Amino acid sequence: MKFGLYGINVGACADPTTAAEVARLAERVGFDSVWTGEHVVLPDPQAPPSPLPPRTPLLDPAVALAFVAAHTRTIRLATGIVILPQRNPLVLAKELASVDVVSGGRLLFGIGAGYLEPEFAALGIPFADRGRRTDEYLDAILALWDEPSPRFKGKFVAFSGIDANPRPVQRPHPPIHVGGQSLGAYRRALCCGNGWYGFALDVENARRCLADLSAVRGRVARPAELGPLEITITPPPGLRPEDVARYADLGVHRLVLLILARTGSELLSQVEGAAEAFLGWKSTGT
Repeated sequence: MKFGLYGINVGACADPTTAAEVARLAERVGFDSVWTGEHVVLPDPQAPPSPLPPRTPLLDPAVALAFVAAHTRTIRLATGIVILPQRNPLVLAKELASVDVVSGGRLLFGIGAGYLEPEFAALGIPFADRGRRTDEYLDAILALWDEPSPRFKGKFVAFSGIDANPRPVQRPHPPIHVGGQSLGAYRRALCCGNGWYGFALDVENARRCLADLSAVRGRVARPAELGPLEITITPPPGLRPEDVARYADLGVHRLVLLILARTGSELLSQVEGAAEAFLGWKSTGT
């Protein structure tokens, strides 16, 4: 089981000093990755299904990961997730290729279709076609990253006679992790993704999602070059060591821990505690 940390751009980690300290600590104690969240805007006042109060600080994922890259050497840097249909795909491709370059090839590209209608309305993007935009924007980004002479023609984006360099360091492109618990997300993960990412899932809900994913698997042709689908899950806070084995029995490959803390010092302490509980790390007390 690999372990990551969620929220390197959120809350206490929106402070750059704290984010750098947390990322360095996570790398030192053996976490394999740090993950960002994304909401360009949040509904005010907060109302379901909005996950956060509107005053929650959230750094832009690409900016946060580029900053963290400068303070680390080996830990993977993941968007967990970018709300793809809200982004211009050409601009996003440039931003994230840049993250992969400045980090020496450490980006994990997590995407989702989004679910907050007020956020889409504020950005002027139709909520109803977000799934189709997600599919098309992903194809457009991969054309920019993978093709020697990029060209693409779709309903929402089209380009030819252009190029965008540098390409990502990772070839053919950074690993794609598709988030979401819809049939569309499962299909997208299976046909296009290197992994599937489930957020805030306890063991039983993870079991349900993976059963649904398995049911879709029989109806989707998965390209052989993608290899096995890597399963990443963020459990609810309060993960116990005995829960890890239960996730592993379901076929989960990575757990991305959501650690809630109000201050940087509290967050660092909890990261150390998680490393001792799940990674076998021992604090020297210095």
